[in-house]
Amino acid sequence: MFKTTFSIVAYFTLHLGLTAQADVIIEKGDKIAFLGDSITQAGANTGGYCNLIIETLNQKGLEVTPKYSGVSGHKSNQMLARLEKDVLSHQPQWMTLSCGVNDVWHGKNGVELADYKKNITSIVNQAQAAGIKVIILTSTMIREDQSNEANQMLKGYNDFLVELSKEKKCLLADLNGIMQETIKTIEKDDKGNTVTSDGVHMNFAGNMMMAKGILEVMGFSADELKAIESDWADMPNTSQIRLKVGLSHAELEKLNKAAKAQGKTLQQSFDEALQSKKAELMEK
Repeated sequence: MFKTTFSIVAYFTLHLGLTAQADVIIEKGDKIAFLGDSITQAGANTGGYCNLIIETLNQKGLEVTPKYSGVSGHKSNQMLARLEKDVLSHQPQWMTLSCGVNDVWHGKNGVELADYKKNITSIVNQAQAAGIKVIILTSTMIREDQSNEANQMLKGYNDFLVELSKEKKCLLADLNGIMQETIKTIEKDDKGNTVTSDGVHMNFAGNMMMAKGILEVMGFSADELKAIESDWADMPNTSQIRLKVGLSHAELEKLNKAAKAQGKTLQQSFDEALQSKKAELMEK
């Protein structure tokens, strides 16, 4: 955790010029729409980046309301098509826009840069015309290797987002830049990933990374972000271990019988045993 905290805070401090204190720009009672793809859809879950943002803002007493608008597989054209239904009709004060991974990742079924520019510009124009303040997020990486072809193509899409944010006077969270810095300092898992579970979709470290990047542009200071991440690390049910236990049929029958005798299902019996073992290992 120390390496993760250091890398993200160091990026904020060195590259974004954070001061020790800052004013949060979100106002009490604001509604925030999160428009995006599967990364944003998963971000609404406990420990997801959208959830972490909402929980953090509400812990400050801001009483914000989320409108989760992430749909798996969606590209810029599909987000534009559902903008009215999924965002504008809900009249949020804020909208985060996360779009670009699928436009590139889907290859010939994706969206070329010229059309992507038109779609994203239209999304921002319509949101701003409705009085919604937009936070543009640069797209996170497609597999954790900046040199690969997909990430090199994605760079053009992200460069456009940076320029559009300046033109439209939108806030910008450069999550791609933060991710490139972060993966340099976190130990890889057995699949070679650091902040993702599969090279694209975020694990808990990745969701924390994204949430911090957005909270930074909302006005949280580097010191606040460091303390917040420490609190997030203790959030229950944000990480899981998947277990596969091989059994013979006779063993399965015996375990089912033992669990039934205790008035439990086999799943309940295993869950209790695992919780007991977890507590034992945590004490060592």
